[in-house]
Amino acid sequence: MNIKRLNTAQADFSAQLDALLAFEATADAKLEATVAAILADVKQRGDAALLEYTQRFDRLDIDDAAALELPQAELRAAFDGLPAARRSALEQAAQRVTAYHERQRMESWSYTEADGTLLGQQVTPLDRVGLYVPGGKAAYPSSVLMNALPAKVAGVGELIMVVPTPDGVKNPLVLAAAYLSGVSRVFTVGGAQAVAALAYGTATIPRVDKIVGPGNAYVASAKRRVFGVCGIDMIAGPSEILVICDGKTDPDWIAMDLFSQAEHDELAQAILITPDAAYAAAVAASADRLLEQMPRKEIIRTALESRGALITVADMDEACAISNRIAPEHLELSVNDPQAWLPKLRHAGAIFMGRYTSESLGDYCAGPNHVLPTSGTARFSSPLGVYDFQKRSSLIQVSAQGAQTLGAIASELAFGEGLQAHAQSALFRK
Repeated sequence: MNIKRLNTAQADFSAQLDALLAFEATADAKLEATVAAILADVKQRGDAALLEYTQRFDRLDIDDAAALELPQAELRAAFDGLPAARRSALEQAAQRVTAYHERQRMESWSYTEADGTLLGQQVTPLDRVGLYVPGGKAAYPSSVLMNALPAKVAGVGELIMVVPTPDGVKNPLVLAAAYLSGVSRVFTVGGAQAVAALAYGTATIPRVDKIVGPGNAYVASAKRRVFGVCGIDMIAGPSEILVICDGKTDPDWIAMDLFSQAEHDELAQAILITPDAAYAAAVAASADRLLEQMPRKEIIRTALESRGALITVADMDEACAISNRIAPEHLELSVNDPQAWLPKLRHAGAIFMGRYTSESLGDYCAGPNHVLPTSGTARFSSPLGVYDFQKRSSLIQVSAQGAQTLGAIASELAFGEGLQAHAQSALFRK
């Protein structure tokens, strides 16, 4: 396998790194036009359009939109029908994810000034959230947990899930996760049409305040277009993993960690940074040997050869600096004392610390959310969390005495801006 080998000592290293990281979802004019048309059609014709697209794309012969909704009894049956070991794993993962996110819940607060003026912040949950879940073969029950449970912890009143079921194929683990997570209603629709239904509402599917969850290029384009009508979580790019290793972790472990993200799709990115060139070679040898065991080996090979790299650096300080430049979605810090290096790492979606912390544990059951910023956006954004399902309202209750003091300040500034009514509104209460 031909994985790129980079070294910071090379004169053109910076240019090589930029080329490696370069990724922009190329604007597909035909795709964008299709999505725009679907959104407009569902907005105008509602359920009728939704049924037509579901018949066309998912090959479901349904002529009544009410039949798109799955009864709660079916979700419960899917949960009850799981093998005991898998049901237990799902329950344990849900418990851990819930426990972690309960620590994120924001509370309202206020304080009172000496003259009796009260200032503060009221925190309230969103009323209704839409959860998009991929369907068919690409079924991810872990994503149901990661998107639904923080919303439930936040206190969201109603959670509406949409999941495509091409040819009527339903994934029982996804339905079981929806039941376990307390999803309110589930509809068997997908694609841009499902996003449109959630954003605009139809007679059958209620309009939501925010749409979260992963999807294909059509779903991503639709989410981008409806932002403003409702909120969205993020527009995610291909999955990424960056491993910083001091050269003392079993190279087989690191090779498999790189595989764990490369197997997502051909555009996934997996990078190793190490100060030990011999160790980089050992990881490459492990990857060559282990690849043949992987069912998705061709996807892994393509991802590693096109967007992967083994980077040799001068020392661990330089490794941290390059990691900050990359701002990866997943960062593994595979060293003896990860706490010592943590202050140097400013930009990452999630940091997996120590030799025994594989990124895959975070995907399923560690507790923190696996919905993370990609494509360098960890420089300015954060993992999905309870805070994404809560909003804040400022509280201002001015006392009679406070109106005298604040009125003088406000009116002076308002006169300076030429806004007479603002100034008089403040002065009338003096």
